[in-house]
Amino acid sequence: MSLPADQCYAALLAREARFDGLFFTGVKTTGIYCRPVCPARTPARSSCTFFSTASAAESAGFRPCLRCRPELAPGTHTDSLPAALLQRIQERAAEGVRLADLDRDLGLSPRQVRRLLSAEFGVKPVQVMQTQRLLLAKQLLQETQQAISEIALASGFRSLRTFNALFRSRYGLAPSDCRGSKPAKGEALRLRLAYRAPLAWQALMDYFRSRLVPGVEEIIGHEYRRTVALGPVTGWMRVWPTPHESTLTVEISPSLLRVLGSVQTRVRRMFDLDARPDAIADVLEKDELLAPVMKVFPGLRVGGAWDSFELAVRAVLGQQITVAAATTLSGRLAARVGQAVETPFASLHRLAITAPALVALSVEELCQLGLVRARAETLHHLAEFALAGELDFQPTMDHEQVVARLITLPGIGPWTAHYISMRALRYPDAFPAADLGLRKAIGKGELITTREAEQRAALWRPWRAYAAATLWKSLTP
Repeated sequence: MSLPADQCYAALLAREARFDGLFFTGVKTTGIYCRPVCPARTPARSSCTFFSTASAAESAGFRPCLRCRPELAPGTHTDSLPAALLQRIQERAAEGVRLADLDRDLGLSPRQVRRLLSAEFGVKPVQVMQTQRLLLAKQLLQETQQAISEIALASGFRSLRTFNALFRSRYGLAPSDCRGSKPAKGEALRLRLAYRAPLAWQALMDYFRSRLVPGVEEIIGHEYRRTVALGPVTGWMRVWPTPHESTLTVEISPSLLRVLGSVQTRVRRMFDLDARPDAIADVLEKDELLAPVMKVFPGLRVGGAWDSFELAVRAVLGQQITVAAATTLSGRLAARVGQAVETPFASLHRLAITAPALVALSVEELCQLGLVRARAETLHHLAEFALAGELDFQPTMDHEQVVARLITLPGIGPWTAHYISMRALRYPDAFPAADLGLRKAIGKGELITTREAEQRAALWRPWRAYAAATLWKSLTP
């Protein structure tokens, strides 16, 4: 445990939401493990044992609470290699990836991964994958009325028999015993994704609204909508804050059920749901430059992207031009090569641009859309980079290593590399110091040098990406 047991119990007594997802409580008298925010009567200290992960609690023989539902607990950002490995395995588990196929993705040998996870969390990779798949299945059982065989596949299991046996052995229940209320026939799938409050949702919507790709995305009121493509699977989704809860409601087209694990992972990253507002505020609110903005927008997040390549293209298009001009170019690209798709929303009818589609365009054809030749050539290099799998960075790499790798691409400089690291790859300490807006905000209206901006930003480690988001927000009337 990274947190002392006494501190965990104090958080449990207070039901402190800021500790949600940071630890789980195993109750010896019931055999159940809970989140710190569980509404059930608090057990005696002698009955409690604490775990840093749900997989560790389940490996110790505890089953998830049906009231607080540990599958809804948010994750967390960290610079720790074991934690980064854990997060990557959890993400891949629900996507149905086999453990044996993760070697290249993780960047370490299976033996090294087992050693690191056992030392830090007391679990094996296979236990992490099983727990993640079971918890996703439990959530689908309680929140949808899909067939159990479909839920098993959507949760990453390749065999219904294996799913049923593991579910019974871990939870002491048949999957059908976890069924929730039945939704209306034909209704799209809805799930809840938890976060640690507060969440500056309107600020997130402001960020996305200024960058919406016509035909691909739209915002109606407080609701974000977009088309979705994951491999050959296409559909749509919409996301909005759940009233009176620290959760987002995510509605997806039924066609996306088979890739639901990937959808959840991408939505969490896109809206930065695993952020720790308390830890970020502890560092940034001490700075007189940032504190006033953070007071107005508590829980400010770093808006991300549905897809890393999509964001990287946007970053290249945004080089040396305005946000509005980059949005116009993004729309032209999507209209030119984005695949048509049907949705219930009249404004959403096209999929975002992909690397194969972009490579298929010549530099001359890109220039005809309004791009300068240098930018068109950079996009071609970027698409080839993505097709080779080079945008899928391993958790063993820190953001400085990622930036160093990205700037080897022709036309990708430090600003673009840090921007991609910050928004697409979710590195919380990335900081595009060369950005004119950041340099002006730090200089209080005076344009300081990139070096001066980097020196000032050193005070904001390890949350410089959040400092950047705060500074950009300070420039908004």
